[in-house]
Amino acid sequence: MSEPAPAPPRTRRRPRSRLVRVVAVLLAVMAAFVFSGLGYELSLPSVSDAPALVAAIVRAHGGENGHLPLPAKLGEAVVAVEDEHFFANVMVNIVDGAARGALTALHTSGDPGGSTIAQQLAKQLYGSGTGFGATLEQVGLGLKLSLSFSKPEILEMYLNAIYFGNGYWGYVNAARGYFGVSPGSLDWAQAAMLAGLPQAPSDYDPVRHFRLAKERQRQVLNQLVANHVLSAAQALAAYRSPLQLHR
Repeated sequence: MSEPAPAPPRTRRRPRSRLVRVVAVLLAVMAAFVFSGLGYELSLPSVSDAPALVAAIVRAHGGENGHLPLPAKLGEAVVAVEDEHFFANVMVNIVDGAARGALTALHTSGDPGGSTIAQQLAKQLYGSGTGFGATLEQVGLGLKLSLSFSKPEILEMYLNAIYFGNGYWGYVNAARGYFGVSPGSLDWAQAAMLAGLPQAPSDYDPVRHFRLAKERQRQVLNQLVANHVLSAAQALAAYRSPLQLHR
């Protein structure tokens, strides 16, 4: 009696073919997200009217619209404390903004100040809703602003449109109202003080809450040190420097 023929050897799946399929699926998912995001982005309103909306805010509050170039110290201080990746590549800023926006949407007590400068400008100009939908719209409009205007233009609009407390809208009014100087004459102490106000302008108002305002000023100066804009010695000197505050 003859022996049975040996069974054919099992064919093993090649790890490479499995990896190719996994990569293909991941690319398909990424493409779906990209196209969905692009569709959502195209559905949002245009931001070409942003400069006009900023000018209207300034006029409505009896202020003066500041223009480029921005005061260097104030610009550095605001970017350091509000959006340290502001001048990075647009995609880096977008990814950072989306992550911070998601955290903001999950924050139960409202906006904790985690949005990028472009997102904050979008919120100021196009709506102040809360929740995930509003945050998603702010991220999208922030992206449109970032693609439509230069970084200095966005920062200029932001500084003109925001509230600095004590009745002062825009950085020109705030510099003159708090310190009696033009924005270009602000020293580091004054610039750091102003840069800390937009997060909570009433709470940090240096006229009414000087101690809290000084604590916030220290936070801004510390961030300037972390970003290698100031040395620790320069920050300490600025913190101890008299503000010449108008009361």
